[in-house]
Amino acid sequence: MSEEVKKTEDKNTNSGYKGNTNSGYKGKPNSGYKGKGPQKDNRQKRGPPLSPAQQRRKAAEERISKWTPKTELGRKVVSGEITTIQEALATGLPLREAPIVDLLITDLMEEVIDIHMVQKMSDSGRRVRFAVTTIVGNGDGVVGLGRVSGKLVRPTITKALDRAKLNIIEVRRGSGSWECSTAVPNSLPFEVAGRTGSTRVKIKPAPPGVGLVTNQVGQIMLKLAGVEDAWSFTRGQTQTIYNFASAMFKALEKTRSTKLLPGQKEFHNMIKGVKQE
Repeated sequence: MSEEVKKTEDKNTNSGYKGNTNSGYKGKPNSGYKGKGPQKDNRQKRGPPLSPAQQRRKAAEERISKWTPKTELGRKVVSGEITTIQEALATGLPLREAPIVDLLITDLMEEVIDIHMVQKMSDSGRRVRFAVTTIVGNGDGVVGLGRVSGKLVRPTITKALDRAKLNIIEVRRGSGSWECSTAVPNSLPFEVAGRTGSTRVKIKPAPPGVGLVTNQVGQIMLKLAGVEDAWSFTRGQTQTIYNFASAMFKALEKTRSTKLLPGQKEFHNMIKGVKQE
């Protein structure tokens, strides 16, 4: 038995097996396999996401490219007979197509000042709609106000902006404050007032440096209209955003409809609409 045990031990010691540590396996030497390596990304790199205003502007440009005018004013704009918004408003033709404004005013700014939910009870149940109020302007004597209600928010915003473009007006500016003698039309030429419902708004010209002394809605409208300094005085239910904006819009509209005295235009350095270079 001892001799058999010694023979088995000798076989185990001389087998050369030492486990996986000295196996020496390194794969096929001539296979040429080197792994996948860095892969090229063929996907197009996207830039930063567009803001809602940029998205609306991009949609307006696409609409202009596909637009076919249906009114006399639109055909004159496309033909090149009318090149500015001042000429379009001076014709007296009704402004019924929003792409006209998009084509004539390339630097038009847009602001959504109010979105609120309107509920109405009907036979079929409660109906929910959204009322949107918007302001547009170029910051240089042109401004418009629009309000539309609809079932969805985004399409309603687009319709409200189109309504504001159709209601666009020219604002007469000047230096009407007795506290200054500057030749720069920084404010309004005279005091104007407007009313919607119980809301009454009065706008007075101010000297340079005063700024826009009014609430946030008034500041947005006056800034888009190109007015730099003004005081506003209000009465009534001014917390209703649309009534306040409408009353101020009617006040600005009176700047172009008020009849002027002889020499008043030169005395207050008045300009109407966009500044002429």
